[in-house]
Amino acid sequence: MNEQRKDVLDLLAEGKITADEAERLITALERDQPPAVVDLDARPRGRAKYLRLEVDTLDNGEPGRINVRVPLQLLRAGVRLAALIPPQALDRASAELAKSGVPIDLKQLKPEQLEALVEHLDDLVLDVDQPDAKVRVFCE
Repeated sequence: MNEQRKDVLDLLAEGKITADEAERLITALERDQPPAVVDLDARPRGRAKYLRLEVDTLDNGEPGRINVRVPLQLLRAGVRLAALIPPQALDRASAELAKSGVPIDLKQLKPEQLEALVEHLDDLVLDVDQPDAKVRVFCE
């Protein structure tokens, strides 16, 4: 935790500022901080446990942040469970997904394909329409 953030939290704990004031101060401090750079090559390699999606944007001048962490075990279990679903049901589900703009054939999902995808996520690069948005997708 950086020193300025600690000072704001100390002021809050002492009752010198309100929680709303503390939140505004911390948001302002985060806006002034350069984004932390994570060296993906420095992360230890091994079996990934989580799929992470991080998005930082400025919307109407206000900072926005999305930080999603999905356990890969949940994805692995879902792929294995898909093998238990009757082919007719998978066809209907795939058709509904396609109608919604997600062209995935659920009958083609195999557990080994998920592992191959996870292995290559560190190489993933996303283009974003907003010039000030930053998107990262990786496994940890």
